[in-house]
Amino acid sequence: MADRVLFMSWRTVVRGREERALEVFNETLGLYGRMQQEGRIERFDVVLLEPNGELGGYIVLHGSSAQLAAVREADDYRRALVDAELAVEGMRVVEGATDAGLAHEIQLFQDGIAALPQRV
Repeated sequence: MADRVLFMSWRTVVRGREERALEVFNETLGLYGRMQQEGRIERFDVVLLEPNGELGGYIVLHGSSAQLAAVREADDYRRALVDAELAVEGMRVVEGATDAGLAHEIQLFQDGIAALPQRV
């Protein structure tokens, strides 16, 4: 079961690179589909947002910590990321916790709270 995510978001397509951005998007979805079939990730989600001036969309890869660490080091993922960074503005990649991984993150937060003096 996935306990970690790799969250990739972007703001907007670089003007004049719209066709290339669509090619990269489709190639990337194909890559993530193959990764899922091969067991390199558990699954992935894709969201395209309505125009809002802040965030164009995002893709979330779900997997174990080991799976996502291996993905981040894989040349096919890194090439796709470079291609995306050249086609969109505001590219972000952030790791996070999900599902069973939430309990560990919440415990870390609770430990941090316990170490702070509390104000009334």
